[in-house]
Amino acid sequence: MALDALTHLTEERVDHRFKGLPPDAGGLTVGELAAQRRNLFTDGFTTPVLALSAERLEHNLKLMETYAARHGLAFAPHGKTSMAPQLFRRQIEHGAWGITLAVPHQVRVARAFGIQRVFLANELVDAAALRWIAGELDADPAFRFVCYVDSVRGVELMDAALSGVSRPVDVVVELAAGEGARTGARTEAGCAAVADAVAGARSLRLVGVAGYEGEVPRADPERVRAWLRRLVALAVDFDRAGRFAGLDEIVVSAGGSAWFDVVADVFAEVPGLSAPALKLLRSGAYVSHDDGHYRELTPFNRVPEEGALEPAFRLWTQVVSRPSAEQAFANAGKRDAAYDLDLPFAQVVSRDGVERPADGISVTGLSDQHAWLRTTGEADLEVGDWVGLGLSHPCTSFDKWVLVPVAEADGTVVDYIRTFF
Repeated sequence: MALDALTHLTEERVDHRFKGLPPDAGGLTVGELAAQRRNLFTDGFTTPVLALSAERLEHNLKLMETYAARHGLAFAPHGKTSMAPQLFRRQIEHGAWGITLAVPHQVRVARAFGIQRVFLANELVDAAALRWIAGELDADPAFRFVCYVDSVRGVELMDAALSGVSRPVDVVVELAAGEGARTGARTEAGCAAVADAVAGARSLRLVGVAGYEGEVPRADPERVRAWLRRLVALAVDFDRAGRFAGLDEIVVSAGGSAWFDVVADVFAEVPGLSAPALKLLRSGAYVSHDDGHYRELTPFNRVPEEGALEPAFRLWTQVVSRPSAEQAFANAGKRDAAYDLDLPFAQVVSRDGVERPADGISVTGLSDQHAWLRTTGEADLEVGDWVGLGLSHPCTSFDKWVLVPVAEADGTVVDYIRTFF
């Protein structure tokens, strides 16, 4: 990792760009503010403010490191979840092979902070971006870059943009998860045609196969397992046909955050190939987990003996209106909270430093800057109270915050996570 670039983040001045931070911290560097170890609840933070649990974040990092090692998987967590180079660093320190990304801008962020291995889970046909990637590969022999290809046309565009490069770009053929799914060649014959096109391209090198099982139509364990076995069989067929001749390793990659237990089971069945298989898992939402979508979908619900992820986010908002016994409004809305999969969940209320469960309080809607709260007779809620909300979907939680405090259980803020969306 580029430690100089990470250190530079601590030198950034705290100002109006960073919502939720104490107004009297203006002019301090992020590092100076972190060194003060301020308390989230008593030392000037303003609502709304999103915080990450220091303990739960570390728990999740360790759990997936252990899980991947136990199952013989290389791990390239999807960085689009957080777009936080500090978290990329911690993921790599916890054994990650590299970072998965989706679009060229994200790769530029990763490279600016010294990420040496990038898996791009998309076909890249932008000529300017491809030329930049080629320049990165030429300038840094240690940089490893792999991306999807899923069409003959895409291969042609890539080869034209990369004409004359000294180091070919590594690609994997993407097998679609089924008809009507997202990207990827729909059939094995289509995958073979793409592989043939790569073989005829001077600037590309075929290094494996990949896909995303989260797009399997009407996904259940049996359908996901069947598709993953198709992916493994495709790798075997390509290998037998000599498509991977001369490689040091063959990439076989899948794995979102909902089915990685099935990925681990099927990838354990990968037979001997002409080179060692790099079984690359790409789950990303684990780093913060959540209180909604992924709490319900996590594979650890099916394999509880393997452990459990813990939701690390909490959005703190303040009650600013209590117009009736059945209704209240807090000052966090769509600008602050994920709402694409589920509304936030009222979890706790804090008044005068005393925290209690948010009994009788539910979020029924979000305006741009307000949360609509429904309250029943058991709710003890007043204007000025802080309400801690759980969130659903990490990917649309991180992207609303440029600088996120990391707080210990007693509220002590020990770090600040910078995002780049």
